[in-house]
Amino acid sequence: MFRITQTESKLKKDNIQTEKDANKTHYNIGAKVRKTIKELGGTMPEDLPTPQKSIKQLEKENSKSLKK
Repeated sequence: MFRITQTESKLKKDNIQTEKDANKTHYNIGAKVRKTIKELGGTMPEDLPTPQKSIKQLEKENSKSLKK
């Protein structure tokens, strides 16, 4: 989420219009976020445990329980 919000902010702040520039900005911010996580000794995203249920499954279950 942090990467997404930072990228959104940069795209707006720098008035980035083209898809190519947006992709480049997205990549660069992602690389910087990953570098910071690594430098701070945090857990890299690919090393986080995989949840047993997907967001879609949880939303579906939640939707069913709300209908009852």
